[in-house]
Amino acid sequence: MKSLVLIIVSLLTISSINCEVYFEEKFPDDSWESNWVYSEHPGKEFGKFKLTAGKFYNDPEEDKGLKTSEDARFYALSRKFKPFSNRDKPLVIQFSVKHEQEIDCGGGYLKVFDCKLDQKDMHGESPYEIMFGPDICGPGTKKVHVIFSYKGKNHLIKKDIRCKDDVYTHLYTLVVKPDNTYEVLIDNEKVESGELEADWDFLPPKKIKDPEAKKPEDWDDRATIPDPDDKKPEDWDKPEHIPDPDATKPEDWDDEMDGEWEPPMIDNPEYKGVWAPKQIDNPAYKGAWIHPEIDNPEYTPDANLYKRDELCAVGLDLWQVKSGTIFDNFLFTDDIEVAKERGEQIKKTQEGEKKMKNQQDEAEREKEKAEKPDDEDDEDLDDEAGEASPIEDHDEL
Repeated sequence: MKSLVLIIVSLLTISSINCEVYFEEKFPDDSWESNWVYSEHPGKEFGKFKLTAGKFYNDPEEDKGLKTSEDARFYALSRKFKPFSNRDKPLVIQFSVKHEQEIDCGGGYLKVFDCKLDQKDMHGESPYEIMFGPDICGPGTKKVHVIFSYKGKNHLIKKDIRCKDDVYTHLYTLVVKPDNTYEVLIDNEKVESGELEADWDFLPPKKIKDPEAKKPEDWDDRATIPDPDDKKPEDWDKPEHIPDPDATKPEDWDDEMDGEWEPPMIDNPEYKGVWAPKQIDNPAYKGAWIHPEIDNPEYTPDANLYKRDELCAVGLDLWQVKSGTIFDNFLFTDDIEVAKERGEQIKKTQEGEKKMKNQQDEAEREKEKAEKPDDEDDEDLDDEAGEASPIEDHDEL
């Protein structure tokens, strides 16, 4: 028994040693200004980030992050780190987003680049490896982007993944595994998963319909047919409309002036509709014909769709109409459990934010109440004065 315990402990120790945190950023102080690089790409009016925990938070120091600070601006900021590859390993990309400005249109995603990124020239067309995170624009666009570069082109996961649109901090996690599967988590809860091959928007299908196959001419796919022995009843045919038997010619009707009078038409209560024979099971029914499939000659399997040969930089390359989004808690690792452990803190952050915001909202309501003119009391006094005036007139008389 002791030997078994030692083996398990040893395996766990080896596993933890082999797991790596490739990059982590929590923005503890102003040192980010020397590590992150603003783009100077020409032709764009770029906004600046500032370090803050925002207007409401759980911890004023721990919750600090980079906040977009100018409205109607592009933002382009990046940081490089030691290059790594996720060959034969899971890849976890995780970060938090807080749209405390009640964002109406703007990005909240990040991009991951290889080492060829020119940080001072980063812009919307700069090649990237992965793009991940929320994007909101009006009521119609509230989604989480999951985009991979493959053979020089960017390809989107086809599934519609809804993002959070409230004002609190939310954690977004992308897990890519060596078996070409992926998961998307929000606040440590899985919201979507699938296979890259099936969910990318460009890969040709494994199978296609055989272009040479055709449905046999004698194939009967009618489940039912009209009963050949069913006959229409002799009294079936009745007109749909008949003259109203209760209608009478108006007394002032002039045949010479108004023409020959005819009673108005009404629905015929005896009308039975168009007759059709009843349906019976088709004795020749063969079922729905299924088009045979063949291997797609354009399909080429790729077991390495997941693999990124070199990841070297992360960037915030986005546009916002209304600024105020805070980015924080960046983590790139191959350890899914480490990411989940880091993510548990988000629940405490959200609780603290909601508590503080509720207090602020309540204080604002009390302030508005105190500053509001006492119109109702004035109206009451006017009403009392109006009621008293007839008495005063009587006294004067």
